[in-house]
Amino acid sequence: MYGLFKLYFQLELAKFDLIRDKQGRCGEMSALSRDLVLLISQFLDEEGLNETARILERESGYYFNMKFFEEMISSGDWDEAEKYLSCFTKLDDNRYSTKIYFEIRKQKFLEALDKKDRTKALYILMKDLKAFGPDNEELLKEMTLLLTLNDIRDHESLSMYSDAESARKVMRVELKKIIEANPLLHGKLEFPNIPNPDIRTLFVDHICVPIPSDVHLFSSSSDNNPVPSQTTSMLVSTSSDSNSTLSSEPHSSISNEAFFSLGGPSNIAIIAEASEDGTSVHYNSIPENGIEILKRPSDEEIAECMQEIPAASQPDQSSVDIYDYLPKTVLRILNEGSSPTSMEFHPEKQTVLLVGTAVGDIRLWEVSSGESLLSRNFKVWDIAACSMMFKATLLKDPGVSVNRVAWSPEGCFFGVAYSKHIVQIYSYNDANGVQQQLEIDAHVGGVNDLAFSASEKQLLVITCGDDKTVKAWDVTSGVKMYTFEGHDAPVYSLRPHSKGSVNVRVTLDSTVTCGGDVDSSSWLYDNLGARVDYDAPGLGCTSLAYSGDERLFSCGTSKSGESFLAEWDDSEGSLKRTYLGLQKSSPGVVQFDIMKNQVLAAGDEHVIKIWDMNKVELFTTIDAEGGLPANPCVRFNKVGTLLAVSANDNKIKILAKDGGLQSLHTSENCSDDASRVLSDTFMKLVIEPISTVACAGVADKAVTKVGLVMTLEITLKFGNENPENLEAVKSKITGKTTRLNNGKLIEINSPSQCQILRLSSHVKADKISRLIYNNVGNSILALTSNATHLYWKWPQNDFDSSDKATAKVSPQLWQPRSSSGLMTNDLTGSSPDKTVPCFALSNNDSYLMSASGGKISLYNLLKFKKMLSIMQPPPAATCIAFLPQDNNILAIGREDSTILIYNVRSAKVVTILDGHFKRVSGLAFSKDLNVLVSSGADAQIFVWNVEGWDKQRSRFLHTPDCRITFSTSLDSDIQFHQNQTDFLAVHETCLSIYDARNLECVKQWIAGDYGAPISHATFSCDGQMVYTSFEDGLVSIFDASDFQLYCQINPTAYLSPTSSLGVYPLAIAAHPQEPDQFAVGLKDGGVIIFEPPISAGKWSMLTADENGIASKIPAESKANY
Repeated sequence: MYGLFKLYFQLELAKFDLIRDKQGRCGEMSALSRDLVLLISQFLDEEGLNETARILERESGYYFNMKFFEEMISSGDWDEAEKYLSCFTKLDDNRYSTKIYFEIRKQKFLEALDKKDRTKALYILMKDLKAFGPDNEELLKEMTLLLTLNDIRDHESLSMYSDAESARKVMRVELKKIIEANPLLHGKLEFPNIPNPDIRTLFVDHICVPIPSDVHLFSSSSDNNPVPSQTTSMLVSTSSDSNSTLSSEPHSSISNEAFFSLGGPSNIAIIAEASEDGTSVHYNSIPENGIEILKRPSDEEIAECMQEIPAASQPDQSSVDIYDYLPKTVLRILNEGSSPTSMEFHPEKQTVLLVGTAVGDIRLWEVSSGESLLSRNFKVWDIAACSMMFKATLLKDPGVSVNRVAWSPEGCFFGVAYSKHIVQIYSYNDANGVQQQLEIDAHVGGVNDLAFSASEKQLLVITCGDDKTVKAWDVTSGVKMYTFEGHDAPVYSLRPHSKGSVNVRVTLDSTVTCGGDVDSSSWLYDNLGARVDYDAPGLGCTSLAYSGDERLFSCGTSKSGESFLAEWDDSEGSLKRTYLGLQKSSPGVVQFDIMKNQVLAAGDEHVIKIWDMNKVELFTTIDAEGGLPANPCVRFNKVGTLLAVSANDNKIKILAKDGGLQSLHTSENCSDDASRVLSDTFMKLVIEPISTVACAGVADKAVTKVGLVMTLEITLKFGNENPENLEAVKSKITGKTTRLNNGKLIEINSPSQCQILRLSSHVKADKISRLIYNNVGNSILALTSNATHLYWKWPQNDFDSSDKATAKVSPQLWQPRSSSGLMTNDLTGSSPDKTVPCFALSNNDSYLMSASGGKISLYNLLKFKKMLSIMQPPPAATCIAFLPQDNNILAIGREDSTILIYNVRSAKVVTILDGHFKRVSGLAFSKDLNVLVSSGADAQIFVWNVEGWDKQRSRFLHTPDCRITFSTSLDSDIQFHQNQTDFLAVHETCLSIYDARNLECVKQWIAGDYGAPISHATFSCDGQMVYTSFEDGLVSIFDASDFQLYCQINPTAYLSPTSSLGVYPLAIAAHPQEPDQFAVGLKDGGVIIFEPPISAGKWSMLTADENGIASKIPAESKANY
């Protein structure tokens, strides 16, 4: 009853307030009515009267319930969503509102088409979408053409459209960003925290403060505009001259392409709000006592408000603080061998500086000590892989300079852009851990800039150059992911930028060629063209930079020598402010940098010029004790404590604030002391236990300095009281997490601890490239690197009265008498070191398709003879798979990145699947899902629908970036689980299990930083285990449910003492019916069968002694070599 009485009283109070408001007795009363309406809305929600609350929201227009709106989008209630939206904004109110309505109606149209309801789709097109026709005729024509398609995904822009639910999820996120950017909805998106109203304030004599007619009253500098509050009493003010460049139509410069497209919703960046007359509105927050401040102001207060207070009279404490924190004192001078052209501090190690020079050299400096950590002269790593044009250019003029050096966001990589064609990427751990990662012949002419960007769980390096293009490359594979074209002149500068969770934005600037113009463009990673175009001031070479608070700045110099420093609205491409103080006739291009979202610094007129980024006037200059060139290169470290500036005579001066470098020394010394204090304990707790659990016969690699640091971090984090931490340390270093049995890792070190059988062969065989059991499990087939097939069959035995493969009985190397010679693949035109052997067995075990770099051969296994050869390379086949439903249909992955679907019976190519960038390395069919999954050397995974062979989805393989080096192979193999839903992806750095229905990585095991690469892996036939071999000879048996180890087989258990060094398994195969049997093919041509000891019966049932060594088995069951 109290709640109803309170509601009734508040309604009456609101009615009284509204009557007084209508009578004009006090304009400020409307704020009270707003608060009461919101309180009533809150009360209705609390009482479960949601529908009534929504009606109140619509009719009052005070609060836009984003959660309710998103629920309507998710459920596809398009009419109700429009009805709710229309109470706050109309279709033609502004471009943001128009965009929201368009996206709703477009999705409504696409879903109708996807359901094959063309009648409804036509109705939506003619009734709802026709409103957007006048300005988007071409788009409506394309939408009309969709009516003629059987599947909307056949349209290029909709090829990645999955289903309505997924599209709505993406749409919901994008619409939220557009709504937040819509100025008509500002202040209505968050429910305010409103105090309970005090009735007594209704009876206070209220006096309305008149709004002065003088537009300059209550003026304040726009350089320090406060953030608008959501519960406010309004004070209107004009902006200062620095905002006079804002357009009176703040949305007009945004192109239609940024708002209307056939694909997914475009990213709409939030723009600054401005009124139509160019003035801005400022707000002052109401204190916590809220409505009680609505009392008659004193005469003195009114008189004070009516006075114009000059901004110059206000003390500017921020400027004083900025000056105190500027690095002004020269504390170190570094001597370079040639003139520095680009510098960059490490993003994490604040005293490590990367420098590129005019002769192509790079150097790493530790500026705290002045020590040169690393120096590399320019050298092409692989000249054979470079273009003929680059070779000719280098032959004509071997001189190369560094245009740009840059670090990746985490500091694990750095890149160097050179003045001729190429970009070189290095991996970085410390000064002793710098390795060549990637060399790219990126552009024709100079590479003017590069930057790293994380996009869709990838690390990309983005480059721009004299060929007027911008390109994005995968750092791990070197694959070119995107090419952005459209500039009319060489591209001079670029900056990646991310807003929220949307696509990464790449902001670019291009330079002038002779007679050309300069412009800037904003692109998204969707290959749909530039979103926003800028006209850079001065039409000259311009560089760009984002501050940490997402403000965009540019600095450039025109051909006449006039320099410009400016801030931009990156959503609209409009100029916010231009800074004063740069010279009008610069001999070179002015370079600049940003310090901690406060300061802009530019090298000009032999000094460093400093601006408070919120003020256009020059703040101060720093001469760095003289000796600077006309346009020095300047660079702050991330925290702003150090400033590097290039000086004359090939020098670099390091500037710091007073005591800045000393504080760095102090922190470093503290770290060193801590390391020394912990060193003895660390050696006892970490290194000794690791050495005691080393695998017998395989010595652990020495724990390096890096390994000590990693282990020390784990020890410090988890403490030393728990012995399980030692296993965690070993896991971190070796990557081989262990399942403990009574606290011990089970290891097999000798042939007496399990059943092992080496298959005999009178044929001299090279390394085993491929290995497979037949489907009934009574024979095993191997393909050697010299293109020969070896085929062993088991006779019926006395152990189980069957002919199944077993380690207890030796099979026979089989060859019918009617056939002469072995089955050997065609090698014409193949290169042994580049050939990727592959084969596949038909479901009825009668036919084998095989290739070793030459033609693909079809063999009849019953007659042991070749039936035919098809497809003369190039391109060569790299993997083969039979369609489970039809032995006549093959999928053939090829060297040129394509997949052929081939009908053997009709000898015709059914279709060609395109999607990979590099060779296809793995193929697997799922009969239940009716899909084909492919993997490639481009680290991509694709899912193809067997009915029609359409691409369903794709993603990049999850690989640990820290393990990918310049020499790492990106080939991966795949195999479906018994459930036909999950599949295993095998890469030399990791094992991953994916759900083929959505390509989500379900679980993953990563080889440790010092563990050997994985050579191969496979599921057991029941899908409970994963058998894995490594290049150090280890064979590990994992639990497939969590990638924990059952046991570990060391090479001493299966290699004879006379085996050559470097022998390890290249291929591994699981028995199709016996879960605990598997075979490996070795690098020396041997094939070995493994089974657990008879006493255990299963690998998971092994027992170990106190040292973790597996128990021995009876002598009669020992290995047969």
